[in-house]
Amino acid sequence: QVQLVESGGGLVQAGGSLRLSCAASGRTDITYTMGWFRQAPGKEREFVAAIDYLDTRTGHSDSVKGRFTISRDNDKSTLYLQMDSLKPEDTAVYYCATRSGVSYTEYAQLYNYWGQGTQVTVSS
Repeated sequence: QVQLVESGGGLVQAGGSLRLSCAASGRTDITYTMGWFRQAPGKEREFVAAIDYLDTRTGHSDSVKGRFTISRDNDKSTLYLQMDSLKPEDTAVYYCATRSGVSYTEYAQLYNYWGQGTQVTVSS
């Protein structure tokens, strides 16, 4: 089993920055691809960014590309999401996720471990 705990969310003005962290514990040896997803009120959960274990491949959704950057520190078993130039439409609960499969994916259905989420609110 893998436990994921997100932190770093909060309230920020448009144009500001936040850095989310996701600490993994338990079977961190199986935390291959890791990702960030978000869910806004009344909307479905959507992909934000993902990164493979060796940091050889990353992906970002079109809506955050150029503004958000995913990274990981395997020694610390921690995933990060640097969010710059935040917009009100970025307001959502942000979830960290990982999967035990080795292949990279951006599909939420293929992630089998999830954190509880952290709220990000961007005011205009």
